[in-house]
Amino acid sequence: MGEGHGHGHASAAGGPASASGKHLRRLWIAVALGMTTFVVQVSVGLSTSSLALLSDSAHVFTDVFGILMAVVAITLAQKSRSRPDRTFGMYRAEVFAALFNAILLFAVAGWILYEAVERLSDPPEVPGMPVTIVAIIGLAMNVAAFLLLRSGAEESLNVRGAYLEVMADMLGSIGVLVSGLVTVLFGWRYADPIIGVAIGLFVLPRAFNLGRHALRILLQHAPAGLDVSEVVRELKTLPGVKDAHDLHVWTLTSGMEVATAHLTIDADADPVAILAAAQSMLADKFELTHATLQVEPAQGPGKCQETSW
Repeated sequence: MGEGHGHGHASAAGGPASASGKHLRRLWIAVALGMTTFVVQVSVGLSTSSLALLSDSAHVFTDVFGILMAVVAITLAQKSRSRPDRTFGMYRAEVFAALFNAILLFAVAGWILYEAVERLSDPPEVPGMPVTIVAIIGLAMNVAAFLLLRSGAEESLNVRGAYLEVMADMLGSIGVLVSGLVTVLFGWRYADPIIGVAIGLFVLPRAFNLGRHALRILLQHAPAGLDVSEVVRELKTLPGVKDAHDLHVWTLTSGMEVATAHLTIDADADPVAILAAAQSMLADKFELTHATLQVEPAQGPGKCQETSW
């Protein structure tokens, strides 16, 4: 009998704006800060033969690469709406980037733990003063990037991946700083591998959570925290609605939830009024601002056919 859908905010390009797109400029700044840290660490690490700095520079490079992946994914998503055959754009590219970032975090954490174990058996000589100075510079860069991305990490899975990588870099800088200071003050060579183990153990569970959230989106699970049964119950309580079924709720990318449902209505009910009431309820109560609803009679032509899947 009728279909309707509600729209959220649109971007200037004519398509919906993802949560990640709002933070693109900050991600670019984070890339610039990370590259600066990387160049400084490699230069000083090679000149002093510091394994600690060279190891941390590899970590920084991996994280900068991960953030660049996020930037590329967001840019593709913003431009993809011009292709009529891509009806959902390329917003999922952001989620793939977040999943790839999670894999990178796992790899980096594993590498840190491996290096730490190697150093425990034969701790290398780490030049304390140059390492300390470079660690301070790296820490300042990482803190700046951390503060830039903190707000975006709360609303975008893709930005959260970059945020976690910056956090890992920041912890790495702190670890190198502590290691350098301990070496300068006490000459204790075991500080670096012990701190490396702590950093690796800190990064692993956060990488797991990021990967789990990305997989939930790619597998089209309902958004975390949304009670699908409650959505059905609320739809059924609307005046004129006899039944609500075939409900599907999924996340296209961070901040972009999509829903579809069929509503069986009374014979004398106004389908236009029911569509408006259902869309308002879904938006106000569940923050589902893009919902496509099909209204159908309880009997006769227009009733939906059951599907096998």
